[in-house]
Amino acid sequence: MKVLVVSDNHGDRDVLVDLIQTYQGKVNQMFHCGDSELPSDDPIWEQMLSIRGNCDYDSAFPTSRVTKVDGETVLTVHGHLHDVKFTMDTLIYAAKEVGASFAFFGHTHELGVEMVDSILLLNPGSISLPRGRFSGTKTYAIIETTPELIQVTYYDRSHQPVDGLHFDFKR
Repeated sequence: MKVLVVSDNHGDRDVLVDLIQTYQGKVNQMFHCGDSELPSDDPIWEQMLSIRGNCDYDSAFPTSRVTKVDGETVLTVHGHLHDVKFTMDTLIYAAKEVGASFAFFGHTHELGVEMVDSILLLNPGSISLPRGRFSGTKTYAIIETTPELIQVTYYDRSHQPVDGLHFDFKR
């Protein structure tokens, strides 16, 4: 499996178009973790799966999504309904409930990745308004898997890997 995960572009449609043009045919799926501030009927969503964030007022977006990609189960949420600013417990429980090995979320605008109970929890950061330790870098993530390994690499808006932000997790 090879997927792209992006979040929190807050109205910047052009950056999503750029990601689609750059990665179409190079990844199995593109995920958006909410706060696009775009309408749910925007043609961009034909290429990228999105969910509803707390700044998305179009109720046609789902608040969560479970997707199968190459036999892997992925849960995508924004995070505001899972208290991700305070704990990962609610998100871990939700992922276990649907049998997901991957849980992608946004909301905090802070990138982060960890493996908990065989579930990869990943926040791609914000592609437009990053916060936290890496607040100077607008990011998205690429996840690649093999039967033995999960590789996560964070990229900046010019599609360059961010130094020090590559992670390998054994299965």
